[in-house]
Amino acid sequence: MIVDDMLRTPDAVRDAERWTAHNYHPLPVVISSAEGAWLTDVDGRRYLDCLAGYSALNFGHRHPQLVAAAHAQLDKLTLTSRAFIHDQFATFCRELAQLCGKELVLPMNTGAEAVETAIKVARKWGYQVKGVPAGQANIVVAEGNFHGRTTTIVSFSTDADARDDFGPYTPGFTVVPYGDLAALTAAIDDNTVAVLIEPIQGEQGVVVPPEGYLPGVRQVCTERNVLFLADEIQSGLGRTGTTFACDHEDVVPDMYLLGKALGGGIVPVSAVAANADVLGVLKPGQHGSTFGGNPLACAVATEVVRLLATGEFQQRSAELGERLHAGLRGLIGQGLVAVRGRGLWAGLDIDPALMTGRQACERLMELGILAKDTHGSTIRLAPPLVITPNEIDHALTQLTTVLTA
Repeated sequence: MIVDDMLRTPDAVRDAERWTAHNYHPLPVVISSAEGAWLTDVDGRRYLDCLAGYSALNFGHRHPQLVAAAHAQLDKLTLTSRAFIHDQFATFCRELAQLCGKELVLPMNTGAEAVETAIKVARKWGYQVKGVPAGQANIVVAEGNFHGRTTTIVSFSTDADARDDFGPYTPGFTVVPYGDLAALTAAIDDNTVAVLIEPIQGEQGVVVPPEGYLPGVRQVCTERNVLFLADEIQSGLGRTGTTFACDHEDVVPDMYLLGKALGGGIVPVSAVAANADVLGVLKPGQHGSTFGGNPLACAVATEVVRLLATGEFQQRSAELGERLHAGLRGLIGQGLVAVRGRGLWAGLDIDPALMTGRQACERLMELGILAKDTHGSTIRLAPPLVITPNEIDHALTQLTTVLTA
């Protein structure tokens, strides 16, 4: 047994606080190793990961197939830039395009880069294809959105922490209430080039839109000659029990925005996928990234696509998600006031008279469960898709203890 004065965690936490900008407020845990759904800290304590890197770790920590692909590629080639073609590039782009049912893929690195790519492509499409007057393109977005942290993206955020004091802000966006199809429809005018939404809003607390909303967005975009851009960076790639969250209502957007899980928790990988009549507006020199689509990223991401192509992880998320949500619904009235989500993704609203979301996560951490709070009394659960039924039951037991102690 390690006595308190021999613990490494306090010093490691202090060192991190001393040398880093305070743009995050992490839980006071210092992880040193991980495997599957489990994390181990510098003092040897184990935790069940119920956040999965905000869905970047859908396939768990150090999935053997993904690690093997990374090791093999590290021994051969890691970067060429897009000045040259490498032998992993076409395979990744083809297999991801086929998974998405699209004709073309443009690889980038981070989720924010995928969103920026989508914005640029939509504007260019609007000017060159739709005929919007120069400099007048407008994109409709939703309140409560979280699409990234760049200055353009935070310009249409409604989260004060994400937006305040980062102006002047980029124009060209109209914000409407999430889930309100009438408001969205009314906001579209002749200069609207796209609607950009999350099929499920993750950072807002795993908010699922009303039934019929996504099909309605698809219909109005088609009728008004507007691109439907689906930000599936958190919701996609198996998280909700289907390949994409849009699949729950058989909706196909004009462009998928992907990231997080696409890199297998090993390297940052993002991409946009669309047909040639959309992505084809880009010409050489108009957009790019030195590291976008690099050999290491492509090798890992190709294996991610192949894991999803079997359907195994989507099925696991759907089946285990039912188990998770059944247990969570049983806690409504016992410390929880609401539960939302799909698949292995849940937003839990804790009775604010009981505790804050931060306090709940700190108490869960003490019991060996790692989760993350958002917006006051809400916490999010997004365990890796490799989690087992017994591990879900364990997490529910510890959550019950926190809420009812």
